[in-house]
Amino acid sequence: MQPTESGAVEAGMPDFATARRATALLREFTELTEQFERSVALELEVNPTDLQAMENLLMSGPLGASELARRVGISAGAATTSIDRLVALGHVTRQPHPTDRRSILVVPQQTSRDRAMSRLVPMIMGIDAELDAFTPDEQQAITRYLQQVVDRLRRHADPSAPAQAE
Repeated sequence: MQPTESGAVEAGMPDFATARRATALLREFTELTEQFERSVALELEVNPTDLQAMENLLMSGPLGASELARRVGISAGAATTSIDRLVALGHVTRQPHPTDRRSILVVPQQTSRDRAMSRLVPMIMGIDAELDAFTPDEQQAITRYLQQVVDRLRRHADPSAPAQAE
């Protein structure tokens, strides 16, 4: 939520200036994560949708086009277009499905995997190493807090999920 040009918050909307520092840092973390993903997309020369497809393929391995579409949240036609772009860039190949002659698998290329992982692994391991500055009890508290944040965000991200007491 952004203040208006005068600096005031829109009428009827909460003022988030009173949120705790940890909450503000989570917001900043989200923004920096998006910035990091944009920089990886630029390096790989892909758009945000194609990057999502690549992320799914890197995490799960080869996928069918319809499963990739489902995971990215796009139509089958949009998935085909995305796959076409990724093939043209050399990031993926289409290979026959080993057990279903009618379908294909989208397979990430090792060179693209290596390029992406050369950016991701140092960032992930650097974040993980930050925990070394905390005692085991502090690490458990941080983990518990982050798990609760993830659970709450998951509930809000899926409006069809059954409502739970707040």
